[in-house]
Amino acid sequence: MNVHAVCLAGPTASGKTAAALALAARRPVEIVSVDSALVYRGLDIGTAKPSAAERAAAPHHLIDIVDPADSYSAARFVADATRLVDEIRSRGRLPLLVGGTMLYFKALRDGLDTMPETDPAIRAALDARAAAEGWPALHAELARVDPVTAARLAPNDAQRIQRALEVYLGSGRPISAWQQGARAERPAAAAWPLVSLEPASRAWLHERIAQRFDAMLAAGFVDEVRHLRARGDLHPGLPSMRCVGYRQAWEALDAGDLAPLRERGIAATRQLAKRQITWLRSMPERIVVPCDAPDASAQALAALETAAG
Repeated sequence: MNVHAVCLAGPTASGKTAAALALAARRPVEIVSVDSALVYRGLDIGTAKPSAAERAAAPHHLIDIVDPADSYSAARFVADATRLVDEIRSRGRLPLLVGGTMLYFKALRDGLDTMPETDPAIRAALDARAAAEGWPALHAELARVDPVTAARLAPNDAQRIQRALEVYLGSGRPISAWQQGARAERPAAAAWPLVSLEPASRAWLHERIAQRFDAMLAAGFVDEVRHLRARGDLHPGLPSMRCVGYRQAWEALDAGDLAPLRERGIAATRQLAKRQITWLRSMPERIVVPCDAPDASAQALAALETAAG
């Protein structure tokens, strides 16, 4: 079967950008970001956006396309990525989809059902309840009405808990049922080979996460969040401000105490990485590369070359 596009996934700080650029040095590729945070303009330091030099090494897409006051959905990603893949292929280049938002990968490769539209009234009511009761309480409610979805969400995964309850309250049908419904026709998974960078040692990844968060702090991450807050039209309930790191920085600035930020930011990033790895393990056809191996770069490049055919 012809390869439609090559996918490169992995938890945060696993080395995806370096592996992608290594392939770009060998083949004519264009990189499509598969990252729900990189779409937002002004979220630069805390998302570890590719640098200007990295973006100059190969064309990059789906970065800086949405204002942080707005939202970006999996359905919109599928539409954008599908269009870009076709355009890149028409130019005789290889589409390389790179990122860590596993829902986007799954939606693109398996198809995404039409979901009910967002209901502002239901969302506002859920926000009010979360403020009064906490997200773990709403997670417990989700477990009663949609145990399948609740089982894969952390009790503080506010964005996904809210969306799942919103779908259920608005339609009377669990979001897991919508997701298991008829899928739009997509190229078979073999047409979207997936190379996955996964650490054999969680300790190695945790150290990388800590180093990256420290580098972000040193680069002025807190000032970046201060600048975003100063706009006046952003708030912690927005998807952009719920991104890992930004949520913790916003809370620290609200409290007037930056001391806990490093610990909380690193802990939240570790939790994100754990969820990403869980998602990846549900994709048995993936090609696993141990990103903490001494020759990880060579292994990743070889796997990508093989996947590209």
